[in-house]
Amino acid sequence: MGYTLQAPSQLSSHLRALRKAKGLSQTELGKRLGLSQARMARIEGDPLAISVEQLLQVLAALGVQLILQPQSAELSGAPAADKTASGDW
Repeated sequence: MGYTLQAPSQLSSHLRALRKAKGLSQTELGKRLGLSQARMARIEGDPLAISVEQLLQVLAALGVQLILQPQSAELSGAPAADKTASGDW
């Protein structure tokens, strides 16, 4: 099952759901990362207050990975890209 993230505010609920799906408390997850329960509560409450590196560490501790993929044309409202054009940027 994937989690679509389209707004920063969604990250908080996704992190909490991932932690609970693993059956972990904030304290238990914090111990895996060398962090306190209070720090884990802050990360879940305001995940924008951590660096990308820290976010990746939290995700790894939860057994998930971050995958970036293009949006479908229907979701983005943009016309479909020409698949023959170079994708370099």
